[in-house]
Amino acid sequence: MALHYAGRDFIAAAIIGDETITPFDNLNAHIGVGDGDADLDPEHTDLQGENKERAGMSLGYPLLDPDGDGTKNKIAFRAEFGPSSANFAWKEWVIFNAESGGVMLNRVVENNGTKEAGQTWIYEVEIKVISG
Repeated sequence: MALHYAGRDFIAAAIIGDETITPFDNLNAHIGVGDGDADLDPEHTDLQGENKERAGMSLGYPLLDPDGDGTKNKIAFRAEFGPSSANFAWKEWVIFNAESGGVMLNRVVENNGTKEAGQTWIYEVEIKVISG
C-alpha cells in the first residue's frame, strides 16, 4: 500500500491531537474505486481513473484488529457497492475520510475485475501499519 503525502500529514496531525482533522471512522471513511492504472504518486489527492466512485462504511467498520489477536496494527475497511454504482473495471482503490474531497490516505493499483450493472460487490480491504 502506498501512503500518500496527505495520509502522512493526517497521521502526524492525529499524533499531536489536532482537533481540526476528520477521523477515518464509520461516519466519514469511504472506500473509493476507479478504473485508473496510472503509476503511484504520493502527491495524488484523488483516484486517477476516468470512472470513480466512493462508498461509505458498512456497519461496524472500520475495524481495528480484525483478526482479534491483540495486535492493533491492522484496520479493516468494508463498503458495499450496489447494483447501480461503480459499474466499470476496478483497477485502483483508496481510503478517504469524506464522501467527496477529504484526505486520501493511500492508493493501490491492482486489477479487481469489472463490476457490471445489477451486481452488488462488498469490498473489504485491510491496512497494516508496520514499523521497523
